[in-house]
Amino acid sequence: MTMNSKNSDHQFPRFPEPYWREQIQFPSFPSLTKNILVDVGIVGAGITGITTAYLLSQAGVKVALIDAGVILNGTTGHTTAKVTAQHGVIYDELIQHFGEEKAKQYYQANDQARVFIKDMVSSLNINCDFIEQDAYIYTNSEQELNKLEKEAKAYEKLGIPGSIVETMPLQIPMKRAVIMDKQAQFHPIKYLLPLVEEIKRAGGLIFENTTAVNVEEEDQPKIITKNGHHVTCKYVVSCSHFPFYDGMGFYFARMHSERSYVVAVKTDQQFPGGMYLSSESPTRSIRSTPFGDDQLLLLGGDGHKTGQGINTMKHYEALVQFGKEVLGLTDIQYRWSAQDLYSLDKVPYVGPITSSKENILVATGYRKWGMTNSTAAAMMLKDLIIEGKHQYQDVFTPSRFKADPSIKEMVAQNVNVAVELVKGKLETLHKYPEDVQVGEGVHVKVDGKKAGAYRDEDGVLHCVDTTCTHMGCEVEWNEGDRSWDCPCHGSRFSIDGDVIEGPADQPLKKLKIDKTS
Repeated sequence: MTMNSKNSDHQFPRFPEPYWREQIQFPSFPSLTKNILVDVGIVGAGITGITTAYLLSQAGVKVALIDAGVILNGTTGHTTAKVTAQHGVIYDELIQHFGEEKAKQYYQANDQARVFIKDMVSSLNINCDFIEQDAYIYTNSEQELNKLEKEAKAYEKLGIPGSIVETMPLQIPMKRAVIMDKQAQFHPIKYLLPLVEEIKRAGGLIFENTTAVNVEEEDQPKIITKNGHHVTCKYVVSCSHFPFYDGMGFYFARMHSERSYVVAVKTDQQFPGGMYLSSESPTRSIRSTPFGDDQLLLLGGDGHKTGQGINTMKHYEALVQFGKEVLGLTDIQYRWSAQDLYSLDKVPYVGPITSSKENILVATGYRKWGMTNSTAAAMMLKDLIIEGKHQYQDVFTPSRFKADPSIKEMVAQNVNVAVELVKGKLETLHKYPEDVQVGEGVHVKVDGKKAGAYRDEDGVLHCVDTTCTHMGCEVEWNEGDRSWDCPCHGSRFSIDGDVIEGPADQPLKKLKIDKTS
């Protein structure tokens, strides 16, 4: 596979570019240039932060929403945008770990989020390609059949509308599928921009290119920004994907990050509607989206832990191969990837960052199901701030700890971190900066030490110290997204070392290389 211009048959766009941001007119907002006082300071202008700011501002709460970059350019802008409570094969597992009552509450929270989105589209008359669709988890593996049968029984126990079926509208190889009725899909950016306008209309403040770096914990906490200004507020809410402030919650040890991939393609087959997800690994996700007078199929999946595994371009290639073999792929319009955070027990962390800090709240760990989980989180955050409680807070509270499966998962993740830390330090280096070719990113030896080098299309060499500024692991080159990714805790850095994803909050050190290199 080669990476070339968009629209060429079976060739990738050279750089990742999500379809959702194409031809959208984004409003722009200033950076924070002075100290301000508000009721609630919200960090992170993705779907969680925007929905939280919308709900609070509509309730008369003075809010300030800040983002390190520009709005809607993080995980929200890189989703597959399924509005569904069908979050993989999860409900039987939740019943086993938490019991029927809490498993049902998890479903109800996400189904209420689905209904909220549907109602918002109607009440604000939002043109965002919102379409109700049945959602299917299918398998073509005998080993997975038992899991699907248990999941169907879990649906029945929890009152979830759905069943196990032997056929689907989409004619692809499958043995059985579990269907969840009347779920939905939409264009996430088109949905959220009207909410941004409503926040502004209600007097909410929005600041872009304003990086939050710390919180000063006082009766009225202060969000400290990179440029030295601060936001004083009654409540701080972290909606920044990975929490920008840990507050002794040790979130880096309680979550792990995974990357997954999407290709938006055209096919020579008529798509019958519906949203589809394979039960077995590597996963395959399939849905359509309107594309002018035509439609695109979004093929997603092939997830793996951040910074680990094969050359990331291979994941895009695997999705394209699936599209060619099963769906009649004719050409590739877009490709992109996303980073998702997993909690120890697969349920998001929503609520006070620790049990002793009720005015500093967090929402994170949505796995791959951010559209409903984030909306449910925003609804919870609003109630926790205004009412002091929420009916589902015990299910999602970050302070929970269920020995099974949390202990097992924490041990497994931290063993993995230790292995990656040692492996990164022991790598033997065979290249020097002058050996790096155009378009290549690789570890090199600089003054006898390990470094990372990438030579761009103009022949300019970008060289950084590859020691992650979070906890000292060695970052790995991500070919598919042109970034340096940490295999330990998922931090990501640009070719010049700037932070793309936390938990790291400091850039990699840039190295100056002799121009003769």
